[in-house]
Amino acid sequence: MKYNIGILVVCITATYGLQTTFAADQAADRAAIEKAVESYTAAFNARDAKSLAAHWAPEAIYINPLTNSQVEGREAIAKEFETILAALKETKLAVDTESIRFISPGVAVENGIATLISSDGEPEESSYTAIHVKQGGKWLLDRVTEEDISVVQSHYDQLKDLEWMIGTWLDSEESNQIETTCQWSRNNNFIIRAFKVVVEDRINTSGIQIIGWDPVLGKIRSWAFDSEGGFAEGAWTQKNDRWIVESNSTLPDGRKGSSINIMTLVNNNTFGWQSTGREVDGTILPDIDEVQVTRVAVPE
Repeated sequence: MKYNIGILVVCITATYGLQTTFAADQAADRAAIEKAVESYTAAFNARDAKSLAAHWAPEAIYINPLTNSQVEGREAIAKEFETILAALKETKLAVDTESIRFISPGVAVENGIATLISSDGEPEESSYTAIHVKQGGKWLLDRVTEEDISVVQSHYDQLKDLEWMIGTWLDSEESNQIETTCQWSRNNNFIIRAFKVVVEDRINTSGIQIIGWDPVLGKIRSWAFDSEGGFAEGAWTQKNDRWIVESNSTLPDGRKGSSINIMTLVNNNTFGWQSTGREVDGTILPDIDEVQVTRVAVPE
């Protein structure tokens, strides 16, 4: 029994010693790879194609993410980078290493985000996977794959061309007037448009319209509800300084209606509004000629 315990202790000690040595080697290798990434980035930003190629293994394969062309070998990679750096001009590279995993003592996989930063455009990000191999005590790139990161626009980004509507607007004609107040909902995901029709100092009709982005149809849509019980939905299209709203409505008595409403932005405080193609249950109604709508209050 003592002999067996002794063997067990020796085995555990030996295993622990190997794990400790491997962990120490792995930490040193990780630091070496991180240093190589920094050196690679510096060479790119210095427009030094030869130094960039020196980071690759002699038989490495490089796939140009701009053209999807493939080159093999350090010399060919150097020539490929000369072409790339010339095309990118003063573009800078920033690299954010997210993880480094060791497949074996001589092979590591690095994942991260590469960002190309130009002085005259938006930063371009891509996720990458780099295979590092250890040769002659030095970590070198064997292969790199990249994939563009798709940027999903927020609902606000889709609606911001309508931001000019935010505020209070008035359309007055003799004893009638229509007052409309637009404001952003919480998180700027919708525009809430409250309206009221005043006839001889009394509110005749009021209602609310919600304007939002429909990610399924890929367009701006609106839903309106009035105090008489009617409701409508519309699809919005922008053409230069005009917004065209194709609207389908249900009247309080159940009849169906449709119209095409057009808003033309004149300046920051004025837009024209008109309605055409008006129809109720198959009966064509006369168009409403363009009227001028004026901003009377700006949002606080």
